[in-house]
Formats: sequence, C-alpha cells, structure tokens
Amino acid sequence: MSTFSAKPADVEKKWVLIDAEGLVVGRLASLIAMRLRGKHQAIFTPHVDTGDNVIVINAEKVVFTGKKRADKSYFWHTGYPGGIKERKAEKILDGRFPNRVLEKAVERMLPRGPLGRQQLGNLRVYAGSEHPHTAQQPAVLDVASLNRKNVRS
Repeated sequence: MSTFSAKPADVEKKWVLIDAEGLVVGRLASLIAMRLRGKHQAIFTPHVDTGDNVIVINAEKVVFTGKKRADKSYFWHTGYPGGIKERKAEKILDGRFPNRVLEKAVERMLPRGPLGRQQLGNLRVYAGSEHPHTAQQPAVLDVASLNRKNVRS
C-alpha cells in the first residue's frame, strides 16, 4: 500500500465561521491554524493547500489569560538604526484594527514561505459581528464547546 498524496484538484474547500467572542487568543489561533493547513482532514498533504476557508467574527472581543492583555508586547522595526517599536496588546485591541492581534497569532503558527502565505489568504478576520460571506453559506464551528479552557468569562 502506498502513501496517499493529495493533488490540488482533489481538495474540496469548505467555509467555516467562528465567533471569537470570549475565546482565548492562543487556543483559538492554534485551532484556526490547524484548519487553514488542513491537518484536521484525512487527506492532509504537507505541500498542498488542503485547508478550509475560515471566517472569524467579533475579533475585538477575544481575551487573553492572566495579565497578557496589559503586559504582552508586539514589536516591529522601522528599518532605521534604533527603530525598534513596541505596542501593548491592550492598545491594539482598543485601537482601530483589533483584528490584527488574532491575525498575527495565526500568522506566526503557520509555516513561512509561499504555501503559508497562500494558506493565510484563506483567513478572513472581522472586528464586528458582520461579514460579507453569507453567499458561501459557512458552517458554524462552536469552539467554546470543544474544551472548557477555550473560554474565559
């Protein structure tokens, strides 16, 4: 018996909707990354995009455990000498683009390279409860019921 290797034509992409209200960031991000890569399917092949399209709503209402909301820092560099910048998670979540916290968490769990960038393109994160993908009829995934630790009240 030989090992099955999926071809891009064999992949049937599904649409999944996740409501992130009250969910823990790291646990949610790892579940989304697994879905984007396709590791939840039996036909998973490392070099083929076998994952689903994931829609996340209410990204502004995600929670951190412990004191991470006030203490966690996100760094970037401007490209100039001494140009390291820092912003706390609390400031990002209360700011203009709160969805970037979840996007960064998922991006850092995916492999770097062309395939990882393609898989990240299948993620759509929205800060509010509205999304423009109703025509795709996404299946709702209840992450809160999968494990009691996924939710912080």
